[in-house]
Amino acid sequence: MVLSITMNISNPEFIPGLQLCEAFYREAVEPILRKHFGDLSYAAALIGSGSEVLGFDTEMSSDHHWGPRLMMFLKPDDVSTYKTVVSQRLSEELPREFRGYPTSFTAPNAEEHGVQLLDRSETGPINHRVEIMSIARFFDDYFGIDITCPVDAIDWLTLPQQKLRTITGGKVFHDDIGLEKTRSQFLYYPEDVWLYLLACGWARIEQEEHLMGRAGFVGDDIGSGIIAARLVRDLINLCFLMEKVYAPYPKWFGTAFKHLSAAKVLEPNFQSVLSASDWHERQRHLVPAYEHVASKHNKLKITDKIPEQVREFHGRPFSVISMGDFSKAICDKIDGSPTADPRLKKLLKQPLIGSVEQFSDSTDILSNPVWRAGIRNLYLVENKE
Repeated sequence: MVLSITMNISNPEFIPGLQLCEAFYREAVEPILRKHFGDLSYAAALIGSGSEVLGFDTEMSSDHHWGPRLMMFLKPDDVSTYKTVVSQRLSEELPREFRGYPTSFTAPNAEEHGVQLLDRSETGPINHRVEIMSIARFFDDYFGIDITCPVDAIDWLTLPQQKLRTITGGKVFHDDIGLEKTRSQFLYYPEDVWLYLLACGWARIEQEEHLMGRAGFVGDDIGSGIIAARLVRDLINLCFLMEKVYAPYPKWFGTAFKHLSAAKVLEPNFQSVLSASDWHERQRHLVPAYEHVASKHNKLKITDKIPEQVREFHGRPFSVISMGDFSKAICDKIDGSPTADPRLKKLLKQPLIGSVEQFSDSTDILSNPVWRAGIRNLYLVENKE
């Protein structure tokens, strides 16, 4: 469904959302909490969904779900006691406008995915977006995960990077109850999981690196272009992994890539690959990209050095970088590690499907935690000896 949203031309000068929301907490919300609930322990933050959490919001972002807002986390036993009264007090005492933006929002529009807009009504109660919940409830709703239990290697494979980035990004404004400690568990993948994802990222390239030229060779330029774009995406994903930075969802994927150290070298190559008119030109620009990413791998020193130069694919005129060398070397590293999770070692005996977003780009699977338990079962395979 396409959102029918109209830009409000009366908006004041744009303020980045994270900056706006922190000021809203410190200048408008916190004084009310201190005055009426001075002994209440809580955390206040802006994490989770929203372009402003990533720091990529623009004036266009302010047309929906954007504005002076934050999340307030309470201890589980305090939620039932304080949620309603705190929310009501804020509704009564918050200013109707902050930095030129309304503090009241429309009710969620069920016909447009729950979208809420800034509400410039001058009367009536303030329908604020200070969302009040427990830390455990947030992680259950957002990730489908119980944070009171240890996060194991298989759990990590079911957690989309795009969501991991949004809960480790944003900002915590105040914390009496351990929100920072909880989200610090997700700062980045454990070493063995990271290695497995690198191996699976290379496996994706190894499976298709020769197909771009093959499709073009038989005159299928559309197919060649699609495969080239897939290879660019997979190479970029490898760069995110190599630099230990979570990749965001597609809208901000290229924007975030520009912040990686690899982008200075690779962005011109990728632009040329995507704008090329035939497979020969695509290959000519993919070659230096392949070799640069291979060099980045060797600089990680996680395996013995692997050749960084492309070669022909079994005597055919298609330039490839790996043919299985990189994924195998990384898998051997995991298999030989005494500290690697045994369940990951079992997965090495299966086809390398990787994490949830390495085998699926379905928006619903990556955004809706209802699928996580079922996805987890994919990794609980029994090896046939």
